[in-house]
Formats: sequence, structure tokens, C-alpha cells
Amino acid sequence: MSMDPATLRARLIAQASEPYRAAGRYAYHFARGKLSRDPMFIGLLRLGLFPGDAHILDLGCGQGLLAAWLLSARRLYDAGDWPEGWPTPPRVADIHGVDHSRSDVTRAQLAVEGPVRFEQGDMRLVDFGRANVVVMLDAVHYVDGASQDDVLRRVRAALAPNGLFLIRVGDADAGLGFQLSNWIDRAVAFCRGYGRGRLHCRSVPDWLRVLEALGFRVETAPMNGNLPFANVMLIARLGEADGSTSGSAQLRTADNTS
Repeated sequence: MSMDPATLRARLIAQASEPYRAAGRYAYHFARGKLSRDPMFIGLLRLGLFPGDAHILDLGCGQGLLAAWLLSARRLYDAGDWPEGWPTPPRVADIHGVDHSRSDVTRAQLAVEGPVRFEQGDMRLVDFGRANVVVMLDAVHYVDGASQDDVLRRVRAALAPNGLFLIRVGDADAGLGFQLSNWIDRAVAFCRGYGRGRLHCRSVPDWLRVLEALGFRVETAPMNGNLPFANVMLIARLGEADGSTSGSAQLRTADNTS
């Protein structure tokens, strides 16, 4: 049965959050709050960025919200509950999540069932294995610039031909919006055990130069919805362009799907 996007979003928030009750009240309320407020999650589905059979490496996975979201989306789709005209959500073959926080990884392990593996570790050191999608959402600024470059090179090496790299960053050239985002990220970093060290941010043009030098084709999209932040999604692809319509106009539209 086809459903409207607002109904889909409400059902996805409820279904993806519910398993976190097994990990405690904090895990459940954090999941529900994050999935409700961050327009990125519904935007990723609306854009249909993931391949049909997705082998995903999620760096900075936190308590596994992306995995819970994608698995819930596929279950709804398979049951026939999906908006008409929307892209088919991916059939997740496997997800390998990595996060610095042991407590977040424990919550992910308690809550998310399916073809998932969550590992506590440092993205600078863990084995990335192989994937056709690598995701790094609001995580790269926790490591210094040289380490960022090394992680990006390792992401490039881990990706299959025609692989996809999704990375959300704060645009250091975005003025007040960036300052607000940066303040919140510092608070989050402290609460997650990274201490009070500085965050390592770049402007979007700088990110584009780094990714393009590694052989990626990159599109950008704001991912803030109605929030006054400066987050930008970088959609980086390997391989030759397939001649399909550029995602940039679609991506701008998705930022308001919240």
C-alpha cells in the first residue's frame, strides 16, 4: 500500500527507534530524537543514493542509527508500504559500523539485528575491509588534517569500482552557521570522550579538492533542513559518469524533506 512521505517518516522513526528500548532509556530517546530532528535520514532515502545491494562501512557509526534506519526502510518497502515514485531503498547485504565510543557500540549491538557488525575502534587504525558504500557522517572532524587525508586514502582503497562515499562535513567558510555547528560538535565530542581538543574542519572547496585528487566525482548538498547549521553532504563516486541526471538539483530539494 502506497503511503505519503510524512506517514513514511513517522513510521520509520517509530520502527527504527523501538529496538533501542533493549539498550536502555537513553538509547531509545536519543535514537528517536536524532531520527526525528535530523533531515539527513529521510533525505538519503528520498534521493536513492545507495546501490540496490549495499555492503556498507559506517565510520563513526555511533549507536548504529543508520543501520537501524535502512533496515527498517527495507522492511516497510518489502511489506508494500512505500511512497509512490520514491526510489527503492537498498537491500542491505551487510553493514560494518566502527565507532570510538565503546558505550555507543554496545548500544548498537544490543539494539540492531540483521546483517550488521559493530566494532569499537579508531577509524585511523581499524581494518576497513571492502565495501561498495562508505559512510562518514559528522565524524571526520574529530581527527587531525593529516589523519583525515590518510583515512580518505584508505576509504578510496576499500571501495569497490563504482563505489560510493557519503561524507557530511561542516563548511568552515559558512560563517555564523558554521560557528553554531562547531559549538555543538565540540559539546558532542566532549560528551563522547574526545575531550576538549580542537576540531579539524575545512571549507567545502578544500574538501572537494582533496576528494577529486583521489579520483572521486563529487556533488554537494546542504543537509540542514530548517536548522541554522552549516552541514553539507558530499556525494563522492568512483568510476565514470553514467549519463544519468545530476543529483545536485534533487539534493537541494531533499534538504527540505523533513
